[in-house]
Amino acid sequence: MIGYIVIKFRAKPGEIEDAAPTRTHTKWVGFWLAWTTILCLVVIVHPGYTGLIELRKTAADEPDLTVNVTGRRWQWMYEYEGRYVSLFTNDEMLVLPNDSLIRFNVTAEDQDVVHSFWIPAFRMKIDAVPGLTTYMDVNTTEIGHFNDDVNFRVQCAELCGLDHSLMFTRIEVVEPAEFEQWIAEKAA
Repeated sequence: MIGYIVIKFRAKPGEIEDAAPTRTHTKWVGFWLAWTTILCLVVIVHPGYTGLIELRKTAADEPDLTVNVTGRRWQWMYEYEGRYVSLFTNDEMLVLPNDSLIRFNVTAEDQDVVHSFWIPAFRMKIDAVPGLTTYMDVNTTEIGHFNDDVNFRVQCAELCGLDHSLMFTRIEVVEPAEFEQWIAEKAA
């Protein structure tokens, strides 16, 4: 193809003329530029800016539960703040109370890589950066279990190495009374 183009459209000796000028429909180009600019600005404002406001509207609220999350090759570690319960293996279930504001403080170990803490059921994701603590607030609004809906899981969404695909934790959202009973059993 390139050879054909080089031969077909090569400069011919003695021809110094340019190609014919290209004409365009100026009103159409102006309309298209204005329309795409307006569309871009609308998307920046909503869902962009308004989405950020929505994500941070609970920042000043006191959470019902705080879970400290640390990512490390290739597992998540959880500590229920003030509850003396920690989870360290991928085989354990992350149990959360329903109808609660839950704050996840997310980080990664200092000598690790960047991970991404993602819970598909809550449509929330935030990076776990070594040496930096980020947070994500989640309002649980329905009972759910990984066995019934695979979206009830924590998944690393940042390609982080060899066993990245195994870096997940099953989630169960239960009634608050059942959660307190589970905490008491785990703390004992």
